[in-house]
Amino acid sequence: MTTVIDVEYEQPAGAAACSTRHAWARVPPEPSLPERAALKDRIRRLLKERNAVMVSHYYVHPDLQDLAEDTGGLVSDSLEMARFGRDHPAQTLVVSGVRFMGETAKILSPEKTVLMPDLDATCSLDLGCPIDAFSAFCDQHPDRTVVVYANTSAAVKARADWLVTSSCALEIVGALHAAGHKILWAPDRHLGGYIQQQTGADMLFWNGACIVHDEFKAQELLDLKRRHPAAKVLVHPESPADVVALADAVGSTSAILKAARELDASEFIVATDSGMLHKLRTLNPGKTFHEAPTAGNSATCKSCAHCPWMAMNGLADVARVLETGANAVQVSPDLIPRARQPIDRMLAFTAARKSGQPAGALVPHIGAA
Repeated sequence: MTTVIDVEYEQPAGAAACSTRHAWARVPPEPSLPERAALKDRIRRLLKERNAVMVSHYYVHPDLQDLAEDTGGLVSDSLEMARFGRDHPAQTLVVSGVRFMGETAKILSPEKTVLMPDLDATCSLDLGCPIDAFSAFCDQHPDRTVVVYANTSAAVKARADWLVTSSCALEIVGALHAAGHKILWAPDRHLGGYIQQQTGADMLFWNGACIVHDEFKAQELLDLKRRHPAAKVLVHPESPADVVALADAVGSTSAILKAARELDASEFIVATDSGMLHKLRTLNPGKTFHEAPTAGNSATCKSCAHCPWMAMNGLADVARVLETGANAVQVSPDLIPRARQPIDRMLAFTAARKSGQPAGALVPHIGAA
């Protein structure tokens, strides 16, 4: 018996409107301790038999994070998940996350089988940026370079010039801005606003938001900080600007992990999906982590700091798809080459940056879509 969660979130306004106000998520039942142990053993065996590897996002259940690492897979953000899946020799990838992550893995590795525990696990940013409306929006602004966040469909990626994740968006948009590009940004308005504020880029925004990060509340965060005055505040930039303004460190999931390790503090307040706390606590056993508030006197909680679609990933479904081959991710072969281009540009840029090469040299020759 699964639990069904109804989720409401704001529609984009004006020309960027869509019909995704009401969505739902199925949350699998929590297995008992003996069931959990048996499922993990079964998955370990199946991964070996199927020449498969698991990649899990920081926001999924701790069991799926731990099992991915224990079996030679990866727990990371969406950028590293994409890179790992492309480069790993396994012929089957099991992606524990949300649908756009599985699609990205398939785009980068079309010859591989990509399985997901539940193909209905999606993302409010993806749902809130339908391709027809987005294409029309792009067509209205042909002079702009189209930069889209990873949390989008394969079709939206295929309409873009550049893909970014929260770990590389600032540098890529900064390089585009330095080369004279005007940006059309989609879909997260909070992340886009943060990048614009940091880079000074000329940016036009699609009106989308993450249902998790959009709910963090500045006033309640201030109240929590008063109760924990020594705590440093770590904030993901998909959060509202007044929450970001209270941060001691702002960044992607990987940047939040780095800040928790390096900042001179033993106590932290964390404004991102609560699934992240498992890895934070595992890597920092002597430190204390508090969830940033999503509700209080000024609000009613919708997601309670955990993505309902990430919660759809469960051990039983991982075992089932490995046994049966069900829930294979499909992306139209006609779409893959165009969708891959902005992903490859992002990966080339970040690889150049990592190796100390001048990544900005990759930018100037790319025009608007």
